[in-house]
Amino acid sequence: MSRCEQCIVREFNSLKALTKEELLRISGCKTSRFVKKGEVIFEEGETINGVYCVKDGICKLSKLSANGKDQIVKLVVKGDLLGQRSLVGDESANLSAVALNDMEVCFIPKREIMGDLQNNPKFTMEVLRNMAKDLKDSEDIIVNMAQKSVRERLADILIYIHNSFGVDDDGYLSVVLSREDYANVVGTATESAIRILSQFKKESLISTKGKRIKLENIEGLRRIE
Repeated sequence: MSRCEQCIVREFNSLKALTKEELLRISGCKTSRFVKKGEVIFEEGETINGVYCVKDGICKLSKLSANGKDQIVKLVVKGDLLGQRSLVGDESANLSAVALNDMEVCFIPKREIMGDLQNNPKFTMEVLRNMAKDLKDSEDIIVNMAQKSVRERLADILIYIHNSFGVDDDGYLSVVLSREDYANVVGTATESAIRILSQFKKESLISTKGKRIKLENIEGLRRIE
């Protein structure tokens, strides 16, 4: 098990603001866990009582709507922290986290990190800065839902995945989502997502192989209205 002070992943999240002594203490109390693709890390309504640091892999954060559909709010990647809001509030998880591929996460209990939040101003500011970014991202999602067509939103998410996560050796997006996941990201019916992806394929904007998608014309996707 790697130690927090030697882990490069912490440089991508709020933990970078902790001192070496604080990191050494946290290393002694954290637990590492391997999560299989499709496995739930935590569910909406669950009490987390700590934070998860994503050491490897990708998961989706989603919320169940009144009609029983999953709305994917965010894709969480290596280096991100899950559950930061549990540090400053006592409410249960507002979202569910499910692994999109095999993951490794480290769990830090709330009781171990609360003292650092109170005593280390740099750490407190980093947590607040990350929470503010999450809030801005949520606001952007709301605006996009209201102002952009489903075609635009689907093109946007394809470009986002390409730019954020890259491609595999064959040029396909390295993050493989189901057609239902794409529908849940952009807030539409699965049938609509399938139809629009088929249109993108006919327009030579993308090519597919099973669930895998390759972007053939990124500029064309950007121009979609």
